[in-house]
Amino acid sequence: MIKHELDITINRPLPEVFAYLCDFHKSTEWQKSGLVEVKQVTNGPMAVGYQFIGVRNFMGRRMESLLEMIDFQPNKQFAYKSLSGTTPFKQIFQFETTPQGTKVSTMIELETTGLLGLATPLIASGLKRDMGADFETLKKKLEMQPAKVVASKQ
Repeated sequence: MIKHELDITINRPLPEVFAYLCDFHKSTEWQKSGLVEVKQVTNGPMAVGYQFIGVRNFMGRRMESLLEMIDFQPNKQFAYKSLSGTTPFKQIFQFETTPQGTKVSTMIELETTGLLGLATPLIASGLKRDMGADFETLKKKLEMQPAKVVASKQ
């Protein structure tokens, strides 16, 4: 099993960061390390039980995984796990307001069995590298967006 944790602070308000990360159709904008497509399965708003398909290029192969939201607490955290695919995994995202913006913490657990088990050190190294690069892309993308103007009530 591979477990990797990552924290990043994004200079944007928590509700904006949470909303962006929960819009899985935008995942391909910042996950440049192999995510090709995200397909919606469940209609309606994001909630526990919501399902979607993630399509990745991994080690030269196209891989599809059915994913399901297993925890959803608006502006606090969400988690999903794979229901299909060759490499079962679970990923948790947690959000916290800080003086610098929003701290995003993520943890992924990836099961490597069979032939993939032999490549666990290589996969772990690649996962760490790719997640770091993807989260730097996320940070740059969100911090470059113009601030949202909120009309004040007078």
